Amino acid sequence: MEKQYQVATFAGGCFWCMVKPFDEQPGIKSVISGYTGGTVENPTYQQVCTDTTGHFEAVQITYDPEIFPYEKLLELFWQQIDPTDSGGQFHDRGQSYQTAIFYHDDTQKKLAEQSKQALQKSGRFTRPIVTPILPAQTFYPAEDYHQQYYKKNRSHYESYHVGSGRAGFIQSHWRENNE
Repeated sequence: MEKQYQVATFAGGCFWCMVKPFDEQPGIKSVISGYTGGTVENPTYQQVCTDTTGHFEAVQITYDPEIFPYEKLLELFWQQIDPTDSGGQFHDRGQSYQTAIFYHDDTQKKLAEQSKQALQKSGRFTRPIVTPILPAQTFYPAEDYHQQYYKKNRSHYESYHVGSGRAGFIQSHWRENNE
């Protein structure tokens, strides 16, 4: 019997930092860096960085829900971002670095909304959770040099992950989940 894979799409700021956490989980078939949510067809990285195309840097995850269900993907997504920041993520500012959950069906929408409400009610953050939940749009894979960046450019990725402020934020807000 063939596996029934599903797709999830998340924007969490710089897509380089959003691949590794998902890529290393069981049941994940692929994690692709790319662009979604904008108005330009087949945008380039240079175009998206101008914040004029409306695109988010995002990752598209193909996963086996029997092994790693969507609820676990959502849980892991929240642990990679500052969900209270509407202007970008960490040192990366602008529309293309904003966070969002892009749902592919009504079930994903419902689960995303429940997970956002649960995070807000948890008291983990004092400011409101502002990450929007949006319908999925066309996803354009990023250029090859962006794919699996954490493997291709390990030292630059690690210094960026720390230098951008993301690693410290994750450690201070999700310590018990990262030990």
